[in-house]
Amino acid sequence: MALPRIHATDDELGFHWRTPDDRPARLAELFALPGAEPHRWLPTHAEALDDVLIEVAGRYGEVLGGGRGPRPGEHEGLGAAYRAIDRAVVDYAAAQRAAGLPDDVRAGQIIGTAALLGIRARWALGLTGPAPFDGELDTPGVGMVGGRAGLHWVAEAEPWRGARWLVVTDDSRRLPATLSMLLHDSSGVDREATLTEHREALAAVTDAVLAPAAEPMVASGAVDWLLFDWVMAHRESTEGGDSGAVVLPTGREADASLIVAAADASARVRARFDPGLLSFP
Repeated sequence: MALPRIHATDDELGFHWRTPDDRPARLAELFALPGAEPHRWLPTHAEALDDVLIEVAGRYGEVLGGGRGPRPGEHEGLGAAYRAIDRAVVDYAAAQRAAGLPDDVRAGQIIGTAALLGIRARWALGLTGPAPFDGELDTPGVGMVGGRAGLHWVAEAEPWRGARWLVVTDDSRRLPATLSMLLHDSSGVDREATLTEHREALAAVTDAVLAPAAEPMVASGAVDWLLFDWVMAHRESTEGGDSGAVVLPTGREADASLIVAAADASARVRARFDPGLLSFP
């Protein structure tokens, strides 16, 4: 019996599925085929995305890591990279919802890395939305800073505008903070409470950014900031420092689901001002 297959070429980044009679198809559409195997095809899709991420990191690792800006001729490739990542993430998320299968930690780790690389590629191209409180915060000085850290909302009644960790000093300055900084470099932080608050904020923003009232550019920056902050705090530690690989502890299927939902929402809200973003072969 002929089976659907993943199609990729040496000329283009990314991949898509093709039906047994060789027509392009979204993964969720294939579940209507006789003998469909969502429990096998979803992990296959995630591993194919992982291969794309390895290729993107190999080509553009120095740019994505912030070591340098794009060279002439690299802009088109970086654009193709984040679009390929977005399409694969949205295709996975839609298929996972259609299949109704349990959340998968491995897929969450891969899509977390996909979000990290995609955001860094767009940042290098100047295509990211504004971070919450962009241009409104004070600049930290040299040395240790005393103050109270907390998660601050731009507008609690409009969660699509986002939230961000800040340190408010004794003299009322508002300084930028990150989840990584709070978890790894700060004293007196309740780690579990901090993670729970970040999870809840990311879930609220993810749910809000596709609302009709949300301003797409602002909303995309809001969800990207919290998602980026989360995956940066969950990178794998290696001998040479932190890598782009995202680590989720065993049993954290809910975190995997949150990452997938946020990365999917990020791509779909950006498709509102970039109509060709999720175009299909």
